[in-house]
Amino acid sequence: MREAVSRFRISVLNYAVTSNHVHIIMINESKENSIAEAMHLVSGRTAQEFNDRKNRLGAYWEDRYHATVVESGNHLINCMAYIDTNMVRAHVVKHPREWPYCGYQEILGRRKRYRLIDQADLASCVGLDFYSFSRRYDALIEAYVKKKQYEREGKWTDSLAVGSKDFVTRIKLELGMRARCRLVNEKGNMHTLEEQGIPYSLKTGPKIAFKGVF
Repeated sequence: MREAVSRFRISVLNYAVTSNHVHIIMINESKENSIAEAMHLVSGRTAQEFNDRKNRLGAYWEDRYHATVVESGNHLINCMAYIDTNMVRAHVVKHPREWPYCGYQEILGRRKRYRLIDQADLASCVGLDFYSFSRRYDALIEAYVKKKQYEREGKWTDSLAVGSKDFVTRIKLELGMRARCRLVNEKGNMHTLEEQGIPYSLKTGPKIAFKGVF
């Protein structure tokens, strides 16, 4: 992932590596296809490394990555909390601090080496300096865990876009024909642009998900 960041000029804002899938929140400031190329590099290198280590052949990832565009600000923060509580939701740990393979560790300053998150870009996207954001984010995670507010929310993984009505409508217009039959739905204080069908199959196996931020 660090090689992809350098080669394709993208920024990682958060991530969570679980036992069978990966969530990555990123933004790109270069050419339009840089995120797709970055994901191709990451998934290909991961598959090659695993196959070499296990002396096996064949596909490693079950599906191509699924992208959800997320509006910056509070929508982004809520999406980050959702992926950082992934392993709590799976009943593997009781708190994200117990799972070392997620961005929560970096945001709270608990990972000093092999960091991926671009603190400056993250601060810009949430509208706070990084220190203030890390304190606010820690309190949000504590509230999630205390209230057991970490059930699965399909809007983050199944939609094409999540955000305000104006934002989601704009994304639909930008997608053109690709979103012609998609519906803008209201879910609480959020709006989503729904994907047709199920982006992941019901088979087990590693999956990779990507959350884009504009």
